[in-house]
Amino acid sequence: MRIAYDIIGSKDRAVALIGVNAKNPKKAAKEIMKRHKNVKSVLQKMSERKDTYRLYPCRLLLGDKNTEVVHKEHGYLIEVDPQKVYFSPRESTERQRIADLVKGGENILVMFSGAGPYALAIGKRHPDCKITCIEINLKGFEYSEKNARLNKLHNIKNICSDVLYVRDVDKFDRIIMPLVERAIEYLDVAFLHSKKGAIIHLYGLSNEKENFKDLEERVKEKAEIFNMNYKIVGRQKVLPYAPHIMKVRLDIKIL
Repeated sequence: MRIAYDIIGSKDRAVALIGVNAKNPKKAAKEIMKRHKNVKSVLQKMSERKDTYRLYPCRLLLGDKNTEVVHKEHGYLIEVDPQKVYFSPRESTERQRIADLVKGGENILVMFSGAGPYALAIGKRHPDCKITCIEINLKGFEYSEKNARLNKLHNIKNICSDVLYVRDVDKFDRIIMPLVERAIEYLDVAFLHSKKGAIIHLYGLSNEKENFKDLEERVKEKAEIFNMNYKIVGRQKVLPYAPHIMKVRLDIKIL
């Protein structure tokens, strides 16, 4: 039986998450738990991400109602409940790509930070960086606070707020915007918080035929409205998102 699913957690306790269109989901859940003895719960997404907190509405197909787990990737731990905070294990490689780009001593802003995986990836690699995380979901904020303590990282500051209303923060050397469906709508906020020479990592969606051009046009429109000089210094295809649609990243340098 072929099943597409993600596993979040550890070798001792994990949760499996299957997609909206899974065929015979109850049977799939039984098969997953048979294959993976560490999976204690199987959830099914009921629709795509929605609402302010960007969560997948889920239903429990099989197993324990407690779906909080500790996920390990690249030497750090992420405590999370996928029913309460968005988290994708598929993006672990991308988080390491960003950590590789960071330079020591940078002042970094992570918008839409969730349970803090980008901050953890960077903080673990660069203990001399100062990282500020902004997350509107109180549960995401609480998990990010807990995860900083869990990994004994003291260079992460968490703020529970809408990024639109945060003003009393520094200017940043690097800004990460991992809200793929809507990050472009907040690019003006990133401009506001950018130092000259800052790098903005903007995530978005691009039609495969357009190959970044559609997203780049939207960046150009935003920059013209706010009279911002910039240069695209990097382009990265991250993951498939839907048929013929890619999750991508543009690296924007403020001039």
